[in-house]
Amino acid sequence: MRVRDAMTRDVQTVSPDQSIAEAARIMADIDAGAVPVGENDRLVGMLTDRDIAIRAVAGRKSPDTKVRAVMTRDVKYCFDDEDIEHVAANMGDIQVRRLPVMNREKRLVGIVSLGDIALTHVPEVAGTGLAGVSEPGGQHTQTG
Repeated sequence: MRVRDAMTRDVQTVSPDQSIAEAARIMADIDAGAVPVGENDRLVGMLTDRDIAIRAVAGRKSPDTKVRAVMTRDVKYCFDDEDIEHVAANMGDIQVRRLPVMNREKRLVGIVSLGDIALTHVPEVAGTGLAGVSEPGGQHTQTG
């Protein structure tokens, strides 16, 4: 099975120049914990509810703070034609629950989550990814 068979295709993006308050409203409207950040038809970051909580709220930033000030810039992604088992294992290795999905022209075509994988594939595949995500520690930092 390929990533394109499990991903969500209708992806909402935000601009790095939008305020975090606007981005949070969009996330609430679409019931998502993360949104890709796009600029000039390119993926430039990801914004998560954790980015807002740790980098903005805990850092006492204004709701008018631009997304670019708190987004995660080191974007991990996968391609729509990759094998879903490989991607799920990679998600566990890099400890992320969702990844933007790009086509081979590096255009955003979707987003895939461990939940998407669990619903469309053997649950054990998603479980492998979730086990890795749940490991303590890892390479993530909240310092920007």
